Amino acid sequence: MTTTAPPLSGRHLLQLEGLSAETITAMLDRADACVTASAAAETKPLPLSGRRLVNLFFENSTRTRTSFETAARRLGADVINFDLANSSVKKGESLLDTVRTIDAMQPDFIAIRHASAGAPAFIAAHTRASVINAGDGSHEHPTQALLDALTIRRRFGRLAGLRVSIVGDVLHSRVARSNIWCLCTLGASVTLAGPRAFVPESLAGFGGHSVRVAHDLASGIQGADVVMLLRMQLERMQKGLFPSLGEYHRLFGLTSERLDAHAPKAVVMHPGPFNRGVEISGELADSDRSLILTQVANGVPMRMAVLTVLDEARRAGR
Repeated sequence: MTTTAPPLSGRHLLQLEGLSAETITAMLDRADACVTASAAAETKPLPLSGRRLVNLFFENSTRTRTSFETAARRLGADVINFDLANSSVKKGESLLDTVRTIDAMQPDFIAIRHASAGAPAFIAAHTRASVINAGDGSHEHPTQALLDALTIRRRFGRLAGLRVSIVGDVLHSRVARSNIWCLCTLGASVTLAGPRAFVPESLAGFGGHSVRVAHDLASGIQGADVVMLLRMQLERMQKGLFPSLGEYHRLFGLTSERLDAHAPKAVVMHPGPFNRGVEISGELADSDRSLILTQVANGVPMRMAVLTVLDEARRAGR
């Protein structure tokens, strides 16, 4: 599948590549307002009352799907969680026919996660709903990068000028790609660190940005303000791309000692789920330098912001 629709054509959010700093900042500002409103327990009319969100997840998800559901319900929308295990997809129904069936129910939003890059764009071309990419193959995961940016900005008050290291399997990571687009667009400096099989030299200068590549942990996180870790997946070991999870931890696993030695002022992030004792030590994951649970919490206001922005675009006829 190929991406045939633009990244934010009014009513869709398919990718962060190509979005301006102004557009991304406006969504972060909207999310900040959602955080403030929730903290103040403000009672206002529910802006998405009468709207309907379909969570169309063809891959497993806990954080993202629950976050979309919580965000939509807080805004007053109804939510339908597509049950893949008991769906007609298991009987051989095509993606197009599934989308046409769902579209006949007249949803306002479809949050889609799919193993094939470009699936959200394909769906966007065949539905009247607003489509939100919740992760497609190794392409992008826009709302994860937006909530990561929100988390960093709320911690540091800015993104411009910060040094962010992304450590792990960057080559296969949709989270990493969206974060590179987002962070670089907002003025942060990004370093990619990991084994050569996961961070090839070709990623240097990704997307025309001045992205640096490192193949050892020490130089990869040196002087960083934020160290963002990526989940090491067992299937990469089975394909022979790296010897073992234990070997990965020995060379690239982040511990408090390593963080203190090379990035003493840094905070740690991870999109989850994370493997204790592989990409991060349990002690560091539970420390006050970890923003992992803050990322989870920020996922709700960030997705509330995306839903309201897209709803406004729909009502304006864009």
